[in-house]
Amino acid sequence: MRRSSRWAERWRRPLPGSAPGSLPGSLPVSRPGEGERGSASLEFMTVGVLMLVPIVYLVVTLGILQNHALGAEAAARFAARSIAQSDDAAEAAQRADAAIAGITEEYGIDADRTTVSMTCVPAGAECPAAGATVVVTVRSAVSLPFVPDVLGLDRLAVIPVEATSGQKVSRFWSAG
Repeated sequence: MRRSSRWAERWRRPLPGSAPGSLPGSLPVSRPGEGERGSASLEFMTVGVLMLVPIVYLVVTLGILQNHALGAEAAARFAARSIAQSDDAAEAAQRADAAIAGITEEYGIDADRTTVSMTCVPAGAECPAAGATVVVTVRSAVSLPFVPDVLGLDRLAVIPVEATSGQKVSRFWSAG
């Protein structure tokens, strides 16, 4: 024979407002077609688009920045190498200009926004000089994608990119 207490009996009674036929003591359960209707697919698409657009923009922007950074680094490295391996100053200038022009075209870098500077270490009267180290610095500016020309935003939304490279000039190099 089963024993029960009054306390247990009290908790087995149905709650006021519970549906008939539901388990005693259980909370009301909504049936299909009652109450809220779910729109999970719509919410998922909305949140997905709201999060996907900035992520795609970030990936595109970082790709463009990486491309320009690699292009500036390649231009600096090849210009310094072409100067260091040239026989004289005229050939060095011609080869450096050709290397920079080719790399800026290959990487899609705006040549109007690109500046190139050359220094020698140790500093002397002539640059490049025999036995010196040629340091070439390439600076460029990257425009952010999809920025309109309105109110000068295209000039404000620019990220600078800079690369420096050095090469030792042969001690047998001739300046003439």
